[in-house]
Amino acid sequence: MNTPAHLIFAAAAFARPHERRRTIAALAGALAPDFSLYLMAGFALFVMQLSPSYVFDTLYLSDGWQMVFKVDNSFILWGGGLALAWWFQSSTAMVFAAAGLLHLAFDFPLHHDDGRAHFWPLSDWVFRSPLSYWDNRHYGGIIGPIEILISFAFCVLLFFRFDSLRSRALICMAALMQLSPVFIWAYVFALGST
Repeated sequence: MNTPAHLIFAAAAFARPHERRRTIAALAGALAPDFSLYLMAGFALFVMQLSPSYVFDTLYLSDGWQMVFKVDNSFILWGGGLALAWWFQSSTAMVFAAAGLLHLAFDFPLHHDDGRAHFWPLSDWVFRSPLSYWDNRHYGGIIGPIEILISFAFCVLLFFRFDSLRSRALICMAALMQLSPVFIWAYVFALGST
């Protein structure tokens, strides 16, 4: 799924009005498995000025990048984090870890050619799902719009759950962000074609 959808889904599952730490933990946990990708791709694209096709066709698949993805997308490590949070009775850390696991649970069945080794360090196996949230060769044209519709439905739920003006503005911004990957990737790949 696109990162904004992960944020919206985690907020719907875990965020609560007047529980700021819990809400921040939910959003941070939802973002964490994708954070390294944004850092590495952003540095490669905008600082090193490498072409998007090189970044996503070569660097993304490189052993170095895939090693990072094994760590931050591991059910084993996130599950261990949730167990530790439970052991120490840290509700904030439990929400963080649960949001990370929710992220992985939605990514696992929706990546075909770009899946991750979700069971590292026990295994380097990568599940190649017959489905993809973005690739039209693997039903991305169906799954992508469903993701957007569910995200918008969750935004409506969150809009009514949170009554402060600031919270509602952030929820509306999240709904707009759910559309942003379409435009961002079009822009990034347009850069690579020039």
